[in-house]
Amino acid sequence: MSRSKTRSAARLAAVQALYQRAMEATPTAQLLHEFHQHRLGATIEDAEYNEAEVEFFDDLVTGSIAREAELDAAIAARLSSGWSLERLDRPMHALLRAATYELLARADVPVKTVINEYVDVADAFYDKREKGFVNGLLDAVAKDVRG
Repeated sequence: MSRSKTRSAARLAAVQALYQRAMEATPTAQLLHEFHQHRLGATIEDAEYNEAEVEFFDDLVTGSIAREAELDAAIAARLSSGWSLERLDRPMHALLRAATYELLARADVPVKTVINEYVDVADAFYDKREKGFVNGLLDAVAKDVRG
């Protein structure tokens, strides 16, 4: 499987892991273990999970958790007036955290790739309006963190 496909799978899984952590307060080590053992490349209820680049997945999850406050500040700075992080639903918040982490910490990945990939992740959960929101917000965050 191509690197871009394994990275796409890692991004989707990272968003799912961050969402699970938000819902259940799962400790990081347990979260990574669960995903390594049961999700990445697995078949669950006839749904086949694509093989994911495990090191990339681990970096997205652990980095997003470790830098949560910094990521939230970067996201909040670009929300429209009248919007707060608390107004974002948990899957959106998880998606934006993972994407912002990647923009901040993974200079090896081009901005355009990061934005396009997370718009694709948004497509798994949301309609067109939310995809536009993700695109616009990440574009603004990218200008802040990558210049």
